[in-house]
Amino acid sequence: MVGLRERKKQRTRRALIEAALRLFDEQGFEETTLAEIAAEAEVSTRTFFSYFASKEDVLFYDGESRMAMAMELISSRMPGEHLADLLLRLVRASLHLATVDDSISVEEVPLRMRLLMNVPSLQARALHLLFNSQLRLARALEDAFPDELDHVDAAAVIGALIGATKLAVISSINHGGSLEQATEAAERAARLTLRGLSSIGSASRP
Repeated sequence: MVGLRERKKQRTRRALIEAALRLFDEQGFEETTLAEIAAEAEVSTRTFFSYFASKEDVLFYDGESRMAMAMELISSRMPGEHLADLLLRLVRASLHLATVDDSISVEEVPLRMRLLMNVPSLQARALHLLFNSQLRLARALEDAFPDELDHVDAAAVIGALIGATKLAVISSINHGGSLEQATEAAERAARLTLRGLSSIGSASRP
């Protein structure tokens, strides 16, 4: 059970995220200052730094929790579980986390996507985090399938899967799709990709 102190911290963190996104949307990312975000959330700038190292970090607030979930899922591969089955389970778990996480609202998804696509500093940060996360996942996948995958196989699988699902989500949102439709597009892209990767290791058709 979450204690009172932890709930208060979660509310403050959430207030900072909402304030930052609101100001980014209204006046632009570059034009928004840390002091303005803190004031909008009714906390001090010092409190802001207790939760985020920079205003860029606010846009990636769920990155580590999602990565931790993915790493744990891969490392806990079930006995005899095939590559494609594990990866499809990973995609579904990631999509489920994105749709049930109370810290993420439907309205924030296209806003975050728009900011990440149009602000150069955020694009650079997103690419850095993307490559880093893919390398971590590839190493975890290689460890989970030591007799079936080498580092090249694992890198190819993770790169193809993440690239396909992310692009499918972006395409769906750009076409005015809802969060539910973007989720469906991601799973469809994952299935298509895994069928194409069925020759790697002992991958089964999903």
